[in-house]
Amino acid sequence: MGWILLVLAGLLEIAWAAGLKVSDGFTRLVPSILTISAMALSIWLLSLAVRTLPLGTAYAVWTGIGALGTAAVGILWYGEPATALRIVSFGLILAGIAGLKLSSG
Repeated sequence: MGWILLVLAGLLEIAWAAGLKVSDGFTRLVPSILTISAMALSIWLLSLAVRTLPLGTAYAVWTGIGALGTAAVGILWYGEPATALRIVSFGLILAGIAGLKLSSG
């Protein structure tokens, strides 16, 4: 159950990071409310996940999911460059997440 909560927390991290752009510096009311709500829910789910998962592993996986997902959003929706070096770097982050999962059981 901890891993499910952690993945959901990571997905919400992607949502709130993308929401930072949409909220335009928290000047747009509805996107700002949704962004802050996603932040709070993401951290709450992370706090539940660390009840059963090692803290360091959970935090690293949470930030990794957020980093990968947010970078993908940047490429797919905001036209950020998808250079070979960025893609290789994303693969390294993904390998790190998989390694942490495999090493923690």
